[in-house]
Amino acid sequence: MDQLKRVLGMVWLALAVAAAYFCIFEFGLPKFQSGKQDDLVFGIIILFVLTPLIVAGLGTFGYYALMGEYDHSKR
Repeated sequence: MDQLKRVLGMVWLALAVAAAYFCIFEFGLPKFQSGKQDDLVFGIIILFVLTPLIVAGLGTFGYYALMGEYDHSKR
């Protein structure tokens, strides 16, 4: 089970990288190029609020799982 947790840590880190890519290049930056004020506000929220929270959360959880902090033997 501990080995599965470490493998899932790599999955979470890969999800953090994928989330960063999609939040920046698919959701955030295209909103700046549309020219509408509503899209600009949404783009700012996506880029400067949601992206760091999502990536930091997934990355931290993945890092700790990969380093074995959630192993059963550490209790």
